[in-house]
Amino acid sequence: MTTKELRQAFLDYFWRQDHLVLPSFSLIPSDQSTLFTSAGMQPLIPYFQGISKPPSPRIATCQKCFRADDIDKVGLTWRHLSFFEMLGNFSFGDYFKHEAIRFAWEFLTEVIGLPKERLWVSVYEQDDEAFEIWHKDIGLPADRIVRLGKKDNWWGPVGDSGPCGPDTEIHYDRGEAFGCGKPDCKPGCDCDRWGELWNLVFQQYDQQKDGTLIPLPKPGIDTGMGLERLAAAVQGKVTVFETDIFFPLVQRIAQLAGCEYGRDRQKDIAIRIIADHTRAVCFMAAEGVVPSNEGRGYVMRRFIRRAMRFGRLFGIEEPFVHKLVPTVVQLMGDPYEELVKAESVITEVVFREEERFEQTLEIGMARLEEMIAETKARGETVLRGRDAFTLYDTYGFPLELTKEICAEQGLTVDEEGFLEELEAQRKRARERMRFVSPFEASEFEGLPPTIFVGRMPEPDGVLACEATVLAIKRRGDEVWVVLDKTPFYAEAGGQIGDTGVLLWDGGQGTRDEETAKAVARVLDTQKFGDVIAHKVVMEKGFLTEGAIVWAQVDAERRQAIRRAHTATHLLHAALRKILGEHVFQAGSLVEPDRLRFDFTHPKPLTPDEGQALEDEINRQILAAHPVEPFETSLQEAKAMGAMALFGEKYGDIVRVIRIDGVSLELCGGTHLANTAEIGLLKIVSETSVGANIRRIDAYTGERARRWLEERWRWLRQAAEMLETSPDRVPEAIAELQERLRELERKLQEAEEQRALQQVNELLQQTQEVAGVKVVTGIVSGVTPAVLRRLADELEVRLRSGVIVLGTVDDGKVVLVSKVTKDIVAKGGHAGNLVREVAKLTDGGGGGRPDFAQAGGRNPAKLHDAIRKVPELVAQQLKRSG
Repeated sequence: MTTKELRQAFLDYFWRQDHLVLPSFSLIPSDQSTLFTSAGMQPLIPYFQGISKPPSPRIATCQKCFRADDIDKVGLTWRHLSFFEMLGNFSFGDYFKHEAIRFAWEFLTEVIGLPKERLWVSVYEQDDEAFEIWHKDIGLPADRIVRLGKKDNWWGPVGDSGPCGPDTEIHYDRGEAFGCGKPDCKPGCDCDRWGELWNLVFQQYDQQKDGTLIPLPKPGIDTGMGLERLAAAVQGKVTVFETDIFFPLVQRIAQLAGCEYGRDRQKDIAIRIIADHTRAVCFMAAEGVVPSNEGRGYVMRRFIRRAMRFGRLFGIEEPFVHKLVPTVVQLMGDPYEELVKAESVITEVVFREEERFEQTLEIGMARLEEMIAETKARGETVLRGRDAFTLYDTYGFPLELTKEICAEQGLTVDEEGFLEELEAQRKRARERMRFVSPFEASEFEGLPPTIFVGRMPEPDGVLACEATVLAIKRRGDEVWVVLDKTPFYAEAGGQIGDTGVLLWDGGQGTRDEETAKAVARVLDTQKFGDVIAHKVVMEKGFLTEGAIVWAQVDAERRQAIRRAHTATHLLHAALRKILGEHVFQAGSLVEPDRLRFDFTHPKPLTPDEGQALEDEINRQILAAHPVEPFETSLQEAKAMGAMALFGEKYGDIVRVIRIDGVSLELCGGTHLANTAEIGLLKIVSETSVGANIRRIDAYTGERARRWLEERWRWLRQAAEMLETSPDRVPEAIAELQERLRELERKLQEAEEQRALQQVNELLQQTQEVAGVKVVTGIVSGVTPAVLRRLADELEVRLRSGVIVLGTVDDGKVVLVSKVTKDIVAKGGHAGNLVREVAKLTDGGGGGRPDFAQAGGRNPAKLHDAIRKVPELVAQQLKRSG
């Protein structure tokens, strides 16, 4: 059976056993405490914990997984992979041990036909129930059931408390040839004979912090089986890398490396590592991960660069990993369509990272070799942390790559010292970039959480309310006021804080600034923990704690911010529609009628892409879509396909903004009721802000209108100056440019003619040095091109000799030298000669023996330098003679 057939057979089998078959969840988990999804049960944890209700008590999946823990084993063993597919069936309080074991045995022996005699089982040493099920119900001989301890057959809990329980594993006997030869060799032995196929976890206890095990009221089943390992067993392959889902990629790498797989163990290991890493990188890139120095991007960068280094073992010096992307897509595009959709982007992302590392790899490797030699010369066995950091910071070497290379040389790395250097650098960066505020969240401790009423009721929101002053904090020139409740939105999620006014009449809040006894202008709104604080400047009177004030948001400014924020969601959706689903938000700023949006994409937008993007957004604005905010559980939001911001921490209940048929995003900001209220969006720039991160700046509403009005005014002015209509301005400019080019051409021709008229004058000044004719001169008012043309003409007329001419162009000295072939044979050298002349003008240069050009920074020294030419020629000829 092919891997594709095995995958489908598993899902079909459990569908027949009344399981809800779900597609693979994202490789990027919604739980931001982990970088990648590493197990089939990970996306289902809220169901096991009872936080969310599962859509079915029985679920089956084939989950994309990634683990970097065993990276040092990848390629060395038959089974270890970083990216893999995990087949799993799950029960949430429905069936338990009997059914789980029966399902597994039936699938392996009856559905896909693995020989029963080659299947062994291990159980937790105290789990008599599981032992009896295997022995009596399934009929497995007792001598093929191995009891093992907690190290091998117990799962969980995650942390010091929570769900846990014994497990049972099904092992495939790969044969004595892979064993250790011991007569008692069986599952649990460290040799390669026993292939762990399927782990069935029986979640039946809730472990307390003191270690006490309390039986769960509804025990669960969590199973996991590596698809690649299963394929190796079914297809009779020695390693997972020879299976049909892998081997074409292995062959492609061998082809690029110019070798044959299977003939050299070390080369085979390198090929396997490259194959594994390429698959992992493709799936990361398909989900919007881009190489960087942080988090997931750092892992991706490490894998690309590690693959490149192993490629160098074959002598592959140029970027090659990106050439493997089409093979991965061909092998795994069905069922993972995201690979097909993002193939060009994946290729581009990988290629650009390879180019970036290629520029420093050779120099960095040489520097690392020097560091290793210096370490050994000092009699040390640990590479200094600051050296490892230099490699990381200057040459882009991930710490793990440095550790790996050092290990090959018998050295370790001072990781603590490296981390100290890294933290010091980050601290310096924070000090340079940090907005200096005298207040910290700790200074607002003890105050109750501020109630934000700015979104009640939706969608218009409360823009004013009465509130009580709870605290006034002063430090230097800053004054911050805390209210018990506020309509002011505190800066968050890229949206800037509201501004407005606080009014007080000495008793109750007043709504009239003229009659108010105190007017505090709100300049900014920020959140310190759960407390919302308002930065104010007193324009009249003073405020006291306990005062009841009228808090009024600047409504016009808030509306302009809402226009920009809703437009940001349209922009995000349009980017993913036009560029591909690899696009994810990497940052944003929302201001009144202005937005800045950073997103993952490996290259600049083409003019056509930019226009298509803007057209798409404005179509959605004109479509007048309702904007619907609602709250739901995080799990439900993810199940609906809501977009979440990478790295953002969300609670169990989240707020979602839905623009029906266009966008669905988790967002806590303020929005319009309808997209038509945006009016207009205009993209004003698209730039790079880092590797694989692009930035779009755009205006909305009134600001977009003013921006267009200003450009229209400029266009009319240009039309008047060109004496044409606005619609003909580009054509008129083109005609003007053509006339200018023609005039420049005629001017150059005139300059050449004028310069050539000086040929006779220059020839009349010919000097003879050691029997060699030498022509020198300063030609004013000519370009370097004309100066070279003049030297060519002199050479033709002179037939034999040395020519050195100079001019001043744009405030700098230009020198040209020519030496005829017969003089070159006598030791003349134009490059050496003009270099010496240029030095006299505070410059340099050089070139061929027969022709060279140089420059200088000091035009005042040109005459003296030219007068020195005959002497320099004489010295040159004397040395050769």
